[in-house]
Amino acid sequence: METRNIFENLSCIDHRYSLSEADAFDGLSKYISEEASIRSCAACEAALVKAHLQVRGQLTDALAKQLDDIAAAIDPEEVYKEEEKTKHNIRALVNVLKTKVPADVGPLVHLGATSVDILDTALSCRMRDVTQQVVLPELVALEKALCAIAEREADTPQVGRTHGQHAVPITFGWSVAEFVSRLGKSILRIDELSRQLKGKLAGPVGSYNGPSMIVKDPEELERSYVHFLGLEPSEYSNQLVEPEYLLRLLLEMNVAFGIIANLADDLRNLQRSEIGEVFEYFASTQVGSSTMPQKRNPWNSEHVKSLWKAMSPRVMTFYMDQISEHQRDLTNSASQRFIADYVAGFTMAVSRMKSVVSGLQADREAMARNLEDAGGKVKGGVLAEPAYILLGEAGVNDGHEVIRKITLEAEQTGKSFFEVLKTHGEAWEKIKAQLAKLGVTEPDSFFAHPANYRGLAAEKSRRLSQKYAALMDGVGKQHE
Repeated sequence: METRNIFENLSCIDHRYSLSEADAFDGLSKYISEEASIRSCAACEAALVKAHLQVRGQLTDALAKQLDDIAAAIDPEEVYKEEEKTKHNIRALVNVLKTKVPADVGPLVHLGATSVDILDTALSCRMRDVTQQVVLPELVALEKALCAIAEREADTPQVGRTHGQHAVPITFGWSVAEFVSRLGKSILRIDELSRQLKGKLAGPVGSYNGPSMIVKDPEELERSYVHFLGLEPSEYSNQLVEPEYLLRLLLEMNVAFGIIANLADDLRNLQRSEIGEVFEYFASTQVGSSTMPQKRNPWNSEHVKSLWKAMSPRVMTFYMDQISEHQRDLTNSASQRFIADYVAGFTMAVSRMKSVVSGLQADREAMARNLEDAGGKVKGGVLAEPAYILLGEAGVNDGHEVIRKITLEAEQTGKSFFEVLKTHGEAWEKIKAQLAKLGVTEPDSFFAHPANYRGLAAEKSRRLSQKYAALMDGVGKQHE
């Protein structure tokens, strides 16, 4: 077959990213390349022949293996050359297969099928297999790396942020636990949906016209056909398998993609010079800028978000492919081919995010410093919330106003929130009394350090990391 220098390829997936994400690319190409597409269709044609023979009671193990081997070795170039004559991809494949199978089973190739009986069933096989064998392992590796950070940094104090402003204290493990939980649920759903993809052998309008001329029970033939491929038949099909099975899987992938892009964005912002709380691995020979030698840009996180920007809008095409006129039109024939690009872009983003997270380091000193300085112009001002809540619990009706005035005083005097709070004797004594009721061992020093006020951040970080690390061990194994 003619080979092409990869730098002559048009898609960046096939040159730039085939090099930078080589392992992911090699895995993907086994399932969603054009060669894989043709061979999966050939596998469906082989399954159809086996189904015919099984219904007749004529299928042997040796013949079944021979048919599978022929399908697995089909030459895409030969099929493409035949298509130049037929101007029809499936008829070209059928013509090639008929020259390779034993002569006595040649008439059974494609018998009773329409093109989409093969195309949609083959697409379901490819999407199931690429998801189970490539996409999910990458996602699980990323999720486990996040679980490890959430566990490791469960107690690492960090200032929380809302609206881009300092909020109340959390821990870095809690920041990461957000993505552990969100991504973990999406991974479980992707696993589930990939196992629900369907196939069909119901003919041009889905009513089994052709198969009814072959067997008394066309649905038995269909069940046999898809069973050889590890699928179940679609409950209803016209010429197409119901599109929602595949649509839901692609949409859940896009949900996961958005979660990963959100993580990338958060990590990118935490690497800002003025924040500096985390940093990506940076090789000794790596260059951050063509003109500023000191730069260490968070380019990997930015790369992940950029891939999301390129791929996520393709969801609109997936939705549009949901619609086909009457029993079928061909308006999805070209657009559906780009599903492979989307899955590749998504998987490569996951792979890149995995490498970012695996090498991610928390600057605990910077986190502690930012937390101690948090509160705008008032050092320690992030502790205004617990002070107000404790006053409210003590029965002070205008506790919020009392604490607001204390923060203003701290701002005007340049003193810390804690220093000013202690000068307000009545409020301070009530606050300490409430802390004592809660079992705080050293009420006098609780407000000295914002890290003391973290709620259940550490505990829930550990709980979530352990939960999802255990759940990931079951992904891909429920039905083995």
